[in-house]
Amino acid sequence: MADIAALTGLIEPEAKALGLDLVRVKMIGGTSDPTLQVMAERPDTRQLTLEDCGTLSRRISDVLDEADPIESAYRLEVSSPGIDRPLTRIRDYDDWAGHEARVTLAEPMDGRKQFNGVLEGSEGEAVKVAGHTLPFAAIRNAKLVLTDKLIKATRPLVADDADDEIEYEEDVEPADDVESSGAETLEGQD
Repeated sequence: MADIAALTGLIEPEAKALGLDLVRVKMIGGTSDPTLQVMAERPDTRQLTLEDCGTLSRRISDVLDEADPIESAYRLEVSSPGIDRPLTRIRDYDDWAGHEARVTLAEPMDGRKQFNGVLEGSEGEAVKVAGHTLPFAAIRNAKLVLTDKLIKATRPLVADDADDEIEYEEDVEPADDVESSGAETLEGQD
C-alpha cells in the first residue's frame, strides 16, 4: 500500500506552486483497480478549473514518475472536491459552518460513530457538529450534505472555463458512401 504522507509530501509542493490548496490525497479502488485520488482547489474560489486539473495532473505525473513511490500500476485522478466535498482540514469546519455535514468517527463517542447536522465551526483541535464537540483526530470520514443552501453557496464564482454550449443539428443525413449497417464510421476514420 502506498504511503499517503509520502505521496502528499511529493504532491503538495506542486499544488502550492500553482497557487492551489491540496484538499485530499487518497488511494481508492483496492488492489484490483488502484487509483490515486488528488483533490485540490483555488483558495480564493474554493473551486478548480479544468485547466487547473490538467496542469496539476501533468506536474504530479512528472514528479511521481521520477520518485516512483507506488509499487504497482495505478491511475491518477485529479479533481476539485466537488459540491458535497470531504471535510479534511479543521479549517473546512469553519469555512463551511452553517452547512449540513455527515461525520463518521473511527471509534464510538457517546455510544455512536455517526453525527449528522449543521457545522458550527472548530474549537482548538475539535470541531462542532449539531451541538456535539468532536476531536478532529477521531474523525474517520466527513463530508458536506447536498442541500439547496449548499448549492446556492457553491455556484461557480467565475465562468471563464465553463464549457461553450455546443449545438448539434437534429437531422443529420448519412453520407452517400456509408451503408446503414448499424456499424457506421465517421468519414475519414478507419
